[in-house]
Amino acid sequence: MNPNISLASASICFYGAGSMAEAIVRGLIHKGVAAAEQIAMLNRSSQERLAYLSQTYRVSAANEEAAKRQHLREASIIVLAMKPKDAGEALSELGPMLREGQMIVSLIAGLSIATIQALLGGNIPVARTMPNTSCSIGCGATGISFSAEMSEEQKAQVLSMFQAVGMVSVIPEERMEILTGVSGSGPAYIYYMMEAMIEAGVEGGLTPEQARGLTVQTVLGAALMMAETGENPAKLRADITSPNGSTQAALEVLEAGGFRPNVKAAVHRAAERSLEMGEAVRKSLL
Repeated sequence: MNPNISLASASICFYGAGSMAEAIVRGLIHKGVAAAEQIAMLNRSSQERLAYLSQTYRVSAANEEAAKRQHLREASIIVLAMKPKDAGEALSELGPMLREGQMIVSLIAGLSIATIQALLGGNIPVARTMPNTSCSIGCGATGISFSAEMSEEQKAQVLSMFQAVGMVSVIPEERMEILTGVSGSGPAYIYYMMEAMIEAGVEGGLTPEQARGLTVQTVLGAALMMAETGENPAKLRADITSPNGSTQAALEVLEAGGFRPNVKAAVHRAAERSLEMGEAVRKSLL
């Protein structure tokens, strides 16, 4: 289905106006997936934030109760973009306003489909998503799980929204935690490695600007090489690792420090922590 068609008649209300909501709105408008007049953004208190969003993207924005209720009732897609601590009250109030044909798209980390439906008071169509921060530049990775109530058209609409800000992977909900460990938290692992590379470059005599520029381009080039060639990373690594050369010497240091098992352990620990936080959110809201 053409994404430009699938959202052509949708009205989208972002219930929360944080950075991730803004990133998605920017992508929708920039890619022509949805027009500004199809989008409303709501928040609880900051009129200054809403004024900025309205002026920048030409979307509707509101924090007055009457206007918020009207937007929520009229929207065909409601995107939950509030903080987890605000979700209980917000969803309990939202439930009675919902009408047939509406669907919920959740950006809230840790909040399961079952918990969302329980708070709304019914088996509402729900898409649970886990985007990462690279969505803000159109290069995100988003995991999506759909509730059984979602129609094929609704699924296509959700896919269109997130394809506007990067790539999408549809997964069973029970895989959402490991996806969080790989791609949700993943950018932080790369930034951590880049910090160390830049520091080493400066220690060796490069200027901070040179070390930063070389590191950024090296990571960018490696990612694009893997994406464009489709090669296994092990082969790409082997291609630049000459026997007894400088790259092999460097990799031996990483191996001696447990680089591979440590990265894998980090991914699994992030997944475990996501599950722990999700359970804490569930207990606090229900």
